[in-house]
Amino acid sequence: MSTSTLLISLYEQKAAIDREFLAALAGAPLSPENRHIAIRTLNHIHTVDRIFAAHLRGEPHGFAASNTEATPTLDELRASVEQVDGWYVDYVRALRPAQFEEVLSFRFTDGDTGRMSREEILAHVIHHSSHHRGNVGMLMKQVDTPPPRDLFTRYLHQNEPQRREEA
Repeated sequence: MSTSTLLISLYEQKAAIDREFLAALAGAPLSPENRHIAIRTLNHIHTVDRIFAAHLRGEPHGFAASNTEATPTLDELRASVEQVDGWYVDYVRALRPAQFEEVLSFRFTDGDTGRMSREEILAHVIHHSSHHRGNVGMLMKQVDTPPPRDLFTRYLHQNEPQRREEA
């Protein structure tokens, strides 16, 4: 599997699991405080996704922090997440192999400078979102609401059932 094929699958899985988490969160019987924490955590993921999308485009991101001051509603967050997830899927599909290795310079929200390849940025966004979805999943487990199964293997086997066949 090439880097581009792998990253396309990872971003398709990210879009799918983001949808599942947002839907599951809507029905989870969380306390108002934990619901707020869960939405803030998912909004943090989304804000970081938007910051790194701007880095990939070579544009200023306009964020002073890795989360927004105001907390969006779940519906507002869902709409924006779907748009940005779609952008990432399209972006990764359009990259040529040599572009993955291009090193980009940018500024973090704290003002420090950074340099990462496109491939490193894309890997960071996947890892970062998975880590924090796990935080939200733990909140859901505390109220006996199983979070969506955030597994790449699950995604691959659901989308390519032939992978379940014996070799």
